[in-house]
Order: sequence, then C-alpha cells, then structure tokens
Amino acid sequence: QAPLVESGGGSVMPGGSLTLSCKTSHDYVWYCLAWFRQPPGKERERVASIKHEGTTYYAESVKGRFTIAQDSAVNTLSLQMNSLKPEDSAMYYCAAGRSWGPGGCDSSFWGQGTQVTVSS
Repeated sequence: QAPLVESGGGSVMPGGSLTLSCKTSHDYVWYCLAWFRQPPGKERERVASIKHEGTTYYAESVKGRFTIAQDSAVNTLSLQMNSLKPEDSAMYYCAAGRSWGPGGCDSSFWGQGTQVTVSS
C-alpha cells in the first residue's frame, strides 16, 4: 500500500470551498504531516503542517482560510480550504516527515498529488 494517497481535488469558483483528503498507511508512523502545493512553473510551497499531537502551522498565504486536521482512527489527513482564490490553483501534495522545523513539517515522503483549480 502506498504510504500517502490524496483525493478531493477539482475545480471551484473563486470564493468557494474544497476539502482534500490524504489516506496514510497504517504501516508507517509519522511525527508530522503536511500539505504542500506547486503551481505550474513555480516552487513547491508548504501551506499547512500538523504534528502527531495536534500542533499546527500555516503559511501566511492561507492562514484563516485553510484548516489542516488529522483523524488517526482512520489514518486520514484533511485540508479544508475556504474562500478560495485563483492563486490557490496548484497541484496539492500530502507529505509526511519525522522532524519539525521553523516552517512546519520537514517532509521526506510524498503522495502523487491532486489538482485544485480555482477559476470563474
């Protein structure tokens, strides 16, 4: 079983909402999980992180609009995205790591990604 599998991407109008999900394998134990995104031709950006005990960290660009959460009982990580903007359009990746840095989860394992497009 792949360690991380994303779902829930799609197209939405500006101001709309989407929820991304990431199924994590029960065969792995992670210290932290994160969501990254990468628009075409741009660098990958870490948007939200969560430690195993629940501490969260958000990039300024999404603070107040996105919420990261984990449900350990069903090995699922989620990203609730509200008030979406065209600049939120990107491939979104679920990631996992074993250490925490100043900007959140230092990730070393990645999912395949799910596309989010915000457009009118």
